[in-house]
Amino acid sequence: MSVSSPVQEHAAIAGVAALEVTGLSAGYRQTAALQDVSFSVPRGSLLAVVGPNGAGKSTLFKVILGLLTPWKGSVHVLGRPVRDARRLVAYMPQVELVDWSFPVTVFDVVMMGSYSHLGLFRRPGKAEREAARRALETVRLADMAERQIGELSGGQQRRALLARALTSDPQVLLLDEPMTGLDATAQHDMIRLFHQLTSEGRTIIAATHDLSCVAAEFKLALLLNRRVVAFGPPRETMTQAMLNETFQRHMLWVNVDGRIFIVHG
Repeated sequence: MSVSSPVQEHAAIAGVAALEVTGLSAGYRQTAALQDVSFSVPRGSLLAVVGPNGAGKSTLFKVILGLLTPWKGSVHVLGRPVRDARRLVAYMPQVELVDWSFPVTVFDVVMMGSYSHLGLFRRPGKAEREAARRALETVRLADMAERQIGELSGGQQRRALLARALTSDPQVLLLDEPMTGLDATAQHDMIRLFHQLTSEGRTIIAATHDLSCVAAEFKLALLLNRRVVAFGPPRETMTQAMLNETFQRHMLWVNVDGRIFIVHG
């Protein structure tokens, strides 16, 4: 039996959408969290998923990760059903869900990204350690590999989590609130990393409440509240009317020196 190399796999998916969601409905017990959701994300996109709490953002991520079975509809990652595409997708959790007091090094945290693909009885080897080092170099934390993870700043911790997600060489990255709590400098560093990764052909899908950052930096926005309210470039989708419909409350746009700020009413 022949085995495809990573180069062959990447070539095979070159012209395929990173994510294709068609008629997706999903939920828990008898409660629907997503209803008839459809959209298609080209490879190399930087997509923001925007919506209030309870809008279905986490449910969407769980379906893409293969953790939740849809009630109906389909989801394909790079042309494959999610059950066959798990190695192509990686997830970065909210920083608030991580115990930063745990006594491990930055390198240890990044290595954890390889565990889910190794199986129950395999231990990380040379290839996994090299992948972790490459990921640390990508996020510019190689010089902090032996530091305790709790000693890092908030922005550095966020980049360490991103490096952990990158160790498996994913083509689609799901990021949960990657900008929350970051100052302007750290936010700029993260956005620069996002642009670098998407320029390599990776696709980033970020659930975020930072609407100003979405308007200024993201290529696509999905406005979601159980159903798709709008999908497309932020200049077309993040209008006052669409945001009001998504959040079910008044949103006010404020232009300050050419920058757009969005105020929740």
